[in-house]
Amino acid sequence: MSYAETETASQPDCWRRAAALAGGPEAAALPAAGERIAVVGCGTSYYMALAYAGLREGSGQGESDAFAASEFPFGRSYDRVIALTRSGTTTEVLELLNRLRGTTRTVAVTADPETPVKASADDLVVLDFADERSVVQTRFATTALTLLRAHLGLHTGQAVADAETALAEPLPDGLLDAAQFSFLGRGWTVGLAHEAALKMKEASLSWTESYPAMEYRHGPISISTEGTATWMFGEAPEGLAEQVGATGATWVDSPLDPLADLVRVQRLALARAAARGLDPDLPRHLSRSVVLDGS
Repeated sequence: MSYAETETASQPDCWRRAAALAGGPEAAALPAAGERIAVVGCGTSYYMALAYAGLREGSGQGESDAFAASEFPFGRSYDRVIALTRSGTTTEVLELLNRLRGTTRTVAVTADPETPVKASADDLVVLDFADERSVVQTRFATTALTLLRAHLGLHTGQAVADAETALAEPLPDGLLDAAQFSFLGRGWTVGLAHEAALKMKEASLSWTESYPAMEYRHGPISISTEGTATWMFGEAPEGLAEQVGATGATWVDSPLDPLADLVRVQRLALARAAARGLDPDLPRHLSRSVVLDGS
């Protein structure tokens, strides 16, 4: 069994621990309601930042922006900047935190506090129990989002129960052989759709795309045909499932909590990797952290 499989299966327990942390002293480092914040990350962490920002602003708890760390707009003013970084060593994140030092309060959510991020951020929230040996992120990303979601008061035990269901139930038929995947979301689940597409690319070299659901009709649906799949996170726009079905593509959705539905995609990515003889722990051209020369 790969590390990625073991780490994927451990998510319900990790989510329980993260939800408990959200009510503890660590929560003092996280944004208070009403603060204007930005959330940053790279790769998977950027997509979790998008999801968190959507949840926070959508629930009326304050203006919340999300950026890839390399694209942060330094001309804007924020009360706090949150960096999501599993490794604590990613060059773009460290450069951003160092540049903000002394001007904006920063907090890093990380799996490894004994890394350069310790000296770069004002505050740390450590999720070492969710660290991973696989290059492909699964449990750290979802655990970090669960922590932030719980701090907003938007996490429930049902999400954990749904994650257990997502791990136990068979995957939808026909997806191991699908030629292409489109992942769709609305609001905070757009970030999940982007992460699902990335996971399938990293682990199984699958052809994937991701969009806000209402944008799918504005061109991307032209790729849908027999042998492709369109996967919706959360509630779909009215009529979209039928429209996709008419193209011959497979429509996939779920009544599960959207974050738990992401666990299903993780499982599918690992299953497709195994079917193709790929190692999801060491995907081609990738490393655990992007550390640039001179950093």
